[in-house]
Amino acid sequence: MTTALFVIDMQHVFLSMTTTALPNILKLISHFKARSLPLLFTQHGHSKAELTPPYTNQLVRKWGPSGSIATGSVDWEFLPEIKQEAEGYPVVAKNTYDALIGTGLEGLLRDKGVERVVVCGVMTDCCCDTTARSAFNRGFQTWLVEDACGSANERQHEGGLRGFGFAFGEVVATEDVVRLVG
Repeated sequence: MTTALFVIDMQHVFLSMTTTALPNILKLISHFKARSLPLLFTQHGHSKAELTPPYTNQLVRKWGPSGSIATGSVDWEFLPEIKQEAEGYPVVAKNTYDALIGTGLEGLLRDKGVERVVVCGVMTDCCCDTTARSAFNRGFQTWLVEDACGSANERQHEGGLRGFGFAFGEVVATEDVVRLVG
């Protein structure tokens, strides 16, 4: 079964949420690269137009322009470890929680014959689980990697995992992915 790894929004703005997840994400990236399996990165950001009234983007309306990530800002940049790993791989620009909405990502996955999606990154309970649920709803077997995701706090992290695992896909550990994918 062709499996793809999604590395979701590992950007400066989320640095505090990546402490535990980052080493496991790097392990997953290395595993997928060594096996020449599909690997892609997402980068969340909002254009100047989206950050200017009237606000047309739902997330900018929710969080306000000061609580949103401006494309091209320092907060928008990948963490240095991720920036290096992402070179030469697809980077999907997104402006909503769901990496499959309006990005062409589903077509890329179908073209590569992907049947399973493994999701890691930040935030567990926003972009990670929303993207994972969306992949599930599009017919992909979907795993959310519990120790390779992070959120604002443990309660949100656990809530995102619990909701996803109940109704959508499997919640797995990094070691499970390394053992089962390859």
